[in-house]
Amino acid sequence: MSAAAAPSSSGSTWRPTAPRATLARRAELLLETRRFFAERDVLEVETPLLCAATVPDLHLASVPVRLAAFDAPLYLQTSPEAAMKRLLAAGSGPIYQIARAFRDGEVGSRHNPEFTLVEWYRPGFDDHRLIGEVEELLARLLPSPLRAKSAQRWRYRELFRDRLGSDPLTDPVERLREVAGAGAPAELDRDDLLAFLLSHRIEPTFPPDRLVFVHDFPASQAALARIAADPEGDPVARRFEAWAGGLELANGYWELSDPVEQRSRFERDLRERKNRGLPAVPIDERLLTALEEGLPDCAGVALGFDRVVMLAAGANRIEEVLSFAIAHA
Repeated sequence: MSAAAAPSSSGSTWRPTAPRATLARRAELLLETRRFFAERDVLEVETPLLCAATVPDLHLASVPVRLAAFDAPLYLQTSPEAAMKRLLAAGSGPIYQIARAFRDGEVGSRHNPEFTLVEWYRPGFDDHRLIGEVEELLARLLPSPLRAKSAQRWRYRELFRDRLGSDPLTDPVERLREVAGAGAPAELDRDDLLAFLLSHRIEPTFPPDRLVFVHDFPASQAALARIAADPEGDPVARRFEAWAGGLELANGYWELSDPVEQRSRFERDLRERKNRGLPAVPIDERLLTALEEGLPDCAGVALGFDRVVMLAAGANRIEEVLSFAIAHA
């Protein structure tokens, strides 16, 4: 991500980075979001921003916080996922949250280290049914040109075959490097190469005037999603992402509920973090205990609300839809 100027207390940085009209539009979209879930009897919840554990995901950098009352650091959450799953395991039923989230190192035209997610979980849904609900919500929030046409849905594998003539599940790394070309950093491993190809080669080909959903990601990118066989019999992650108007908006899973498998994935990520020289983080034992008690069969998704506002307001930079972006905070 691009570097941002250091926060300053002088000059014009006291002024809001979003105009009042955009803040009013943001408020309208928040109200519409709450109406959407109220109509479906999905309970709004709040969970802590500071927790004793955080995700060990290799591509997410949590923000540690030191409090005098605790010997170990607490962590500002990269999403409310773990705490919301604990609520689900305790019998909450369908829930949603409009939550602040924090990710270090993510600063740029589309990223602010502090941002807003709409995250929700639907017991009894799989990933495909949840894609339909994401589309329904976005049809109420996005400007009319982006909701005039039905959404495109692509299997990750078929998308790579169609746009790049490459099979992301079976092609060797050498072939992927060839497809990526000279612009790809030489040190990228297989999954990072696939992410590069998706963001730099495929994403620019998405139509600017409609929603695009991509599902059935490689099994190695499952994160907290369950794994199942694709139509060709190969294992894939039951995970999806959504784009609109050139912006990635959402990331969803048919949620993994197996505590043994989840612990194994956490431990694998921690080993790889060590190999890459990334900070160690504690495993979320409370989440694993909740999974042991029993997470209902469910699907969940995190939607980047600030980016939705960007599309609705015609903004080019995330700071234009925030009261105070990080350099003005």
